[in-house]
Amino acid sequence: MYSKKHLLPTMPSMIPVALYTSEQVYSIEQAWFAQGYDSFALMQQAAWQMAQQIIQLEAQNYHYLTVTFKQGASLLTYIDRQPRVSIWVGQGNNGGDGWLIAYYLEQTGWHVQVITVDNDNTQLNQQNKDLTDALKAQQIALRANVPCQRFEDYTNQTTTHLQADVYIDALFGIGLDRAPTGIYQQAIESFNQAVDTCDAYNQALVIAVDIPSGLVASTGQVFKGLAIEADITLCLIARKFGLHTKDGMDYAGTVIDIPLIPVKEVAPVATLLSAAKRLSARRNNSYKGSYGHVLVIGGNRIDGSQGMGGAAILASASSMATGAGKITVACHQAFHGALLTSLPDAMTIDLYDQEGVNRLVKEASVVAIGMGLGRDDKAKALFISYIQAVIQQGCALVIDADGLYHLASLQKDSHTLVKQLKAYSLTHQVCLTPHSGEAARLLDKEISAVENDRLAAVKQCATIYGGDWVLKGAGSIVLEQILEHSEEDQAKVYVCAVGNAGMATAGMGDVLSGVIAGLLAQQDLTDKMRRLSQAVLIHGLAGDLLTNELADQLFYPNSEPLSNSEPLYCDASGTVSGKTKMLIGQRGLQAQDMPAAIRQIIDLITG
Repeated sequence: MYSKKHLLPTMPSMIPVALYTSEQVYSIEQAWFAQGYDSFALMQQAAWQMAQQIIQLEAQNYHYLTVTFKQGASLLTYIDRQPRVSIWVGQGNNGGDGWLIAYYLEQTGWHVQVITVDNDNTQLNQQNKDLTDALKAQQIALRANVPCQRFEDYTNQTTTHLQADVYIDALFGIGLDRAPTGIYQQAIESFNQAVDTCDAYNQALVIAVDIPSGLVASTGQVFKGLAIEADITLCLIARKFGLHTKDGMDYAGTVIDIPLIPVKEVAPVATLLSAAKRLSARRNNSYKGSYGHVLVIGGNRIDGSQGMGGAAILASASSMATGAGKITVACHQAFHGALLTSLPDAMTIDLYDQEGVNRLVKEASVVAIGMGLGRDDKAKALFISYIQAVIQQGCALVIDADGLYHLASLQKDSHTLVKQLKAYSLTHQVCLTPHSGEAARLLDKEISAVENDRLAAVKQCATIYGGDWVLKGAGSIVLEQILEHSEEDQAKVYVCAVGNAGMATAGMGDVLSGVIAGLLAQQDLTDKMRRLSQAVLIHGLAGDLLTNELADQLFYPNSEPLSNSEPLYCDASGTVSGKTKMLIGQRGLQAQDMPAAIRQIIDLITG
């Protein structure tokens, strides 16, 4: 069956994209109108540009269908070349955009049907001079005899349903901050059902005006799974933060910007990143010490358990794959054999040999702690001791997993180490890598509170604990505290646009910690090349190399796309040559697959 992912422009932009909240977009609009510009004229401009985009997208869709089904001539006659569009409009300005889009498409010869939701103002009102922009738009469409029907009539099947080539969602704008109820809830459900019932040879495009209805623009929240599932979002004025994190990843589809007015005077809340920075080539006159020493502390064996040695192994392998010069792993003695079998170029030391580990902290460029460390009192004591050693010696620090668990406990205990660590982070690199559950514990909140506003949560973590943070998840959020010696004077927030759902599996966080540590260790790279955001991008790109069908185009732009018949394997070492892909697929992807892909990403961005 035809799949729209082959048609839509799914390749992420390599240029960073500024992200804004709905409140910021409103302020941008009001500043524009305060300069004397007309709001209805802006609505007309927006609708006209969206109509042109819709025409182009439908034409691409039709072209793909004809190419796909060219061997069945009878199928071509099935496609009506008077494009059919079903536009669902609400009461507000988003609905006004929909009315004008309907008008413009009708003028170009499209077969248009407008479904009105919670809107009984379908009679022309010639006397009212004080119409809202949305009502002005509606009257323009109605005067042109654009066909429309009430949603109530649509659900009662009192009129014929249009099976459309394009469905346009113009129900809600960016002001939504709660679950849709009543007739709007019914409309969203009916909209999605109408799209789902399209036949196999009429895979309709779903296009959202500004934002899919039901998605919160500032947070990416969808309440109870109730939102329009768009293929394309035509984003007006400025890119909304919620389109690229949490549920926005599943509902927004491909985002196409329609800027309309200047936004430069408003600072974005975050920046969307899709491309890692280029890494400088290594000098020939170098040795292993030139590229840093990573000390991984974790992999404990708790009484009554087989332990968590795999976490330390994954972190260590990823550090080495990222390019660290040497690795030492402080883990439980029970795992030394397994670690050396899987990673013979690593050194080992007993996790409980505090004197020996403290000596290694003096030699280390980076300490990564917490992966499989354990959560009992003995592990907590080790965590406190080793963090104090790091602060004393002045090396970079990565805290993950059980390390975050203990840090949250220390905060509850009002332990002085928390304040010491925060002060240390003002002059040294400290990276902390929670998922939502760990962030909730660190903030003493419910997980739902973190998920409802991920941006606010990561900022609060940084305020309490200091350091650089990545809140892992769909559209991972990275907050970097710019250190005092930097030319930049404030924290930066980024959203990672790469990575995929196949990476939602055990051990991926350990891999990320290893990438962060391995990158920080390499002092031959500039500070910008070693930042937390860079490590998160490398991690996500490696996951995409393993799972994304477009990986060959992303990393080999001058080569032809692979056909489905070509082999999709790499050799035992994970080497990718020519157009060979390391495709595994999202289901079944394992953390142990990642180091080979990380090596390839590092190679592709070096030089």
